[in-house]
Amino acid sequence: MVPAATFTSYYGHPVVKVSPWEANIPAYLFMGGVAGGSSLLAAGADLSGRPALRRAGRLAALGGLTVSMVALVHDLGRPERFVNMLRVIKPTSPMSIGTWILTAYAPGAVLAGGAEILRLLPVSFGPLGRLVEFAARPAGLAAAAFAPGVASYTAVLLTDTATPAWHDAHRELPFVFVGSAAAASGGLGMVCAPLDQAGPARRLAVVGAVAELAVEHRMEHSMGLSAEALHTGTPGRLMRASKALTAAGALGAALFGGRSRVAAGISGVLLMAGSACTRFGVFEAGQESAKDPKYTVVPQRERVDRRRAAESQTRDRTTDPSTA
Repeated sequence: MVPAATFTSYYGHPVVKVSPWEANIPAYLFMGGVAGGSSLLAAGADLSGRPALRRAGRLAALGGLTVSMVALVHDLGRPERFVNMLRVIKPTSPMSIGTWILTAYAPGAVLAGGAEILRLLPVSFGPLGRLVEFAARPAGLAAAAFAPGVASYTAVLLTDTATPAWHDAHRELPFVFVGSAAAASGGLGMVCAPLDQAGPARRLAVVGAVAELAVEHRMEHSMGLSAEALHTGTPGRLMRASKALTAAGALGAALFGGRSRVAAGISGVLLMAGSACTRFGVFEAGQESAKDPKYTVVPQRERVDRRRAAESQTRDRTTDPSTA
């Protein structure tokens, strides 16, 4: 008897190339989500008369944008490479569209954040300060308009690759990243704003955390074999920590976040840590799945077998006299 064939690759080498992205890319993914969610939260706080929450959101958006851009440019190697990507618009390229989303988002986030910094300084900047103050609200609203794209496009960027654990999650990962961004930015708002102004941040954090956990559960069941990469090794530890931290933070925010500033702060920190673990865990799972050829070969052979079985059934129906 010939033994059943098992998956293999050329001398056991990876079938797809491991992403060359460095360890600073998960920080780019996380801080971009914080920036996007914080801009939305700041815009709502500005329109509803919550100055402390508005200030926290705008400064968080500015800080998140700065860190994420530094991480991105560091990975690109030279700053001019980012500028070179603006020479064309390629709708089929998540990298191209993401670059334009960041470019459209950045001026509003920088101007709104800069206005908050000027308010904190003990000096007056005369006409310049008044101009920045006048433009702060329109700038903040403009940044909020592009914020959902900032929070989600990085998931599309990952899933558009051939990396098994990223590509197999293409249906759900953008929603996971959006929920994670909402949980992190809401948690940061809970940490920085007083209780009487942090209500929208608490609600955003809880809704985002619940959405992240629910869609993440669905994602793991729809990915197939590559979901193993989310449950083993370093990615598995990060994802388990993410679920525990996010669930604990959401529970604390819902039950105690509106009663105690200490509880709100602890819950907010837990939510931010959970969101960071999600981004780092997904990134590491993708890298690990690219290194193991079974995550590429086994699903590929299963697809071939299913196609052959379907073709065989079609052929049998066309040749069966009883179906004539």
